[in-house]
Amino acid sequence: MIIGRVIGNIVCTQKDENLRGKKMLVIQPLNLCTLKNENSPLVALDAVGAGEGEIVMVVGGSSARLADGYSKIPVDQSVIGILDSIDIGGTKLYCKKKEDAT
Repeated sequence: MIIGRVIGNIVCTQKDENLRGKKMLVIQPLNLCTLKNENSPLVALDAVGAGEGEIVMVVGGSSARLADGYSKIPVDQSVIGILDSIDIGGTKLYCKKKEDAT
């Protein structure tokens, strides 16, 4: 699993029939400890209704097809959660409520 920030979306009119109605997001992977950008952005199907700017959890490979309703979809990355907070070693690294307030 990786965490990342939703930085955009992708629309394509010509696609595999099984992708019809599925939301495609552009995800910028983040370093878990620093929340700084890491690696290149990727495309993931959205299984949870994430929006731009949110920090999300993404799974890849065969795990991506385990997201609800994706078992027969050609997908390599799926957004499976919207993060509320990250605590490591007693230190709060991220809190969605704080970010929403600023």
